Amino acid sequence: MFADYHVHTEYSDDSLYPMEEVVKDAFRLGLDEICFTDHVDYGIKPDWDGPEPIVWRRGGSGEPDKIPLANVDYPRYEAEIRKLQEKYRGQITLRMGLEFGMQVHTIPLYEKLFARYPFDFILLSVHQVEDKEFWNQDFQRGRTREEFNRRYYEELLALVRRYRHYSVLAHPDLIARYDSAGPWPFEKLRPILTEILKTVIADGKGIEVNTSCHRYGLKDLTPSRDILRLYRELGGTVLTIGSDSHKKEHLGAFIRETMDELKEMGFEQFCTFEGMKPVFHRFP
Repeated sequence: MFADYHVHTEYSDDSLYPMEEVVKDAFRLGLDEICFTDHVDYGIKPDWDGPEPIVWRRGGSGEPDKIPLANVDYPRYEAEIRKLQEKYRGQITLRMGLEFGMQVHTIPLYEKLFARYPFDFILLSVHQVEDKEFWNQDFQRGRTREEFNRRYYEELLALVRRYRHYSVLAHPDLIARYDSAGPWPFEKLRPILTEILKTVIADGKGIEVNTSCHRYGLKDLTPSRDILRLYRELGGTVLTIGSDSHKKEHLGAFIRETMDELKEMGFEQFCTFEGMKPVFHRFP
């Protein structure tokens, strides 16, 4: 089984990759299965059919003149996935998911969204805290490294204790990507990471290994090897692997290499999902 379980398309506001082109490219790469996981980030982005107006940013090089800063257009998204599932049946398996960029105060909005559609898979991510994003340093500004690292993991712990309608944690140590001084020491985070992972495991959920660490030039995996070892020591078995692709060159990248490394670390299986239930596959 060769699967990519973190795939973005033009339905995400940070990608221009047409959904059918993703499918064609995935088939050419020999992928057996992909799951579409386009972005939803309540608190900082509105829905197309919501009461808040859509904000547009100016397009950059190679982009349209205007880009909407909005969540997925859900009815169009589902309709296109269903159409492509039928068109490519027997050639490649396509699953419908989303990446929930959650905060504790936005949980009710995600509960409503989850109830509206028959998802196969949900990534739980934390891209912002207190409606302040990491990539532009809004969240980190005015905080020490210890403060913003601890606050990030506190939010993640609160989420997994209060929210259940997800499949795996996406890039659980994402904040390390946006810490210019590098990852905060693992031993200082071990207690709270242990609580997070114990909760995830007890609820029958899992974690993602995100291969974008390679294109970002990080020195470790995402999550780190230390976090992966801790997850395994605690009894974690549900793992997905995703490229976090936004462009053609990202799709399927480093997935086979990551499978080999996970096998060397002692993991025996990885998962795909159908109807929010994991399907286990042994590493080749």
